[in-house]
Amino acid sequence: MKLLPLSIALCLLLPACKREDPEAAARAAAAQAEAKEQAAEAMAKQFDDAVTAQNWQLAKGYGDILQIEHPTSAAAERIKPKLDEIKARAEEEQQQRRLAALWAYGNEPVKGGSQLSAAIYSQEPVDTDGSGAHPVRLIFRDHPEWGRSSYLVLEKGDFDCYKGCKLKVIADGKTHTLPGSRPNTDEAIAMFVEDHKALWKLAKGAKQLSIEFPTEAVGKRTAEFEVGGLDPSKLPKWN
Repeated sequence: MKLLPLSIALCLLLPACKREDPEAAARAAAAQAEAKEQAAEAMAKQFDDAVTAQNWQLAKGYGDILQIEHPTSAAAERIKPKLDEIKARAEEEQQQRRLAALWAYGNEPVKGGSQLSAAIYSQEPVDTDGSGAHPVRLIFRDHPEWGRSSYLVLEKGDFDCYKGCKLKVIADGKTHTLPGSRPNTDEAIAMFVEDHKALWKLAKGAKQLSIEFPTEAVGKRTAEFEVGGLDPSKLPKWN
């Protein structure tokens, strides 16, 4: 008979054992919040270090993660006004890298020294003979014997410029007229832009360059080039 009161007492004690201490819960929540703030501050420090180093891509990454993982933190609030500018810088840097990668530079040993070149393909292929679109290439060349020159190269068709022609060149919306000529040779389907100094200056200072040229099969065509990534130091004598 004495077992019954004891079992009832145990049953009454168990819920009391399971009840949380409000003060302990509050301390645990405060510690957790503090840990989150410390983690946010650590990430903000990495953000600040990346900004100081002008590593915009890395700074953008830290800033984005901070806003996602700790959106209500003091650190997230502190860097928020800077983030739009950092994102813009990161996008500009990424765009510049893309533009730079469009150019191919050559340094080829030849008689008398080295032939230097800078070449870029057209932004979109161009139909130059009626058979379909193909890339057009713009090349700047510095040869120790032949000197400096600029020219277009086709993969298909031919230029209608054997007796000379006028080329409409547009650099960032401003139109220029430059002379062109097709050399009487079958070695390459190429046409010189005779005023290579003027074309170099335009390419060096513009973001977008287009050249309208005459073809034998389909009349005038235009090749567009994203020239904003040109590195002039690759052809030092041109500057």
